[in-house]
Amino acid sequence: RPDGTRNPLQTVPLLDAITTGRYDAVFGGGRRDEEKARAKERVFSLRDEFGAWDPRRQRPELWSLYNGRHAPGEHVRVFPLSNWTELDVWQYIAREGIALPEIYYAHEREVFARNGMWLTAGDWGGPKDTETVEKRLIRYRTVGDMSCTGAVDSDATTLDAVIAEIAASRLTERGATRADDKMSEAAMEDRKREGYF
Repeated sequence: RPDGTRNPLQTVPLLDAITTGRYDAVFGGGRRDEEKARAKERVFSLRDEFGAWDPRRQRPELWSLYNGRHAPGEHVRVFPLSNWTELDVWQYIAREGIALPEIYYAHEREVFARNGMWLTAGDWGGPKDTETVEKRLIRYRTVGDMSCTGAVDSDATTLDAVIAEIAASRLTERGATRADDKMSEAAMEDRKREGYF
């Protein structure tokens, strides 16, 4: 959907699948440095019978002890990387020699500016008549729906250059590249309360 409003389209199928499968736990890849609301989340994040998240119901996880207990209909979302940062992930990729698609490295691409991000043209609704397409050297810090996932200006064409760029950056991955997080100060927290991952 245009303008980064795809989350409602993802939440309903997610909650339907959890209910139908009667899952006790669902794994996700969220990290605390991605967005402010994620910093309130725990490794085991309790969700109510509607899939909603309430930060006040999050249990302490002292000494890495996790409590997966939940009532019928409730479940936990498990975020094993929640204590990692984007830099930790990239350093792990380097240490383990993991190959990645070129989209994560700087490359020349036709993009247009919208709400402070570089987006790629597509059938989803961009560019608008007032938006100019230009060729830029960019890379994607995250990969997602092209209607709300932006690229960043970058000349980081190697793994070491990406790590150096991230180490120097003061802007989070989601804050730099996700339109759905720019909709309001509490956008992510609001979506999580509605059942979003």
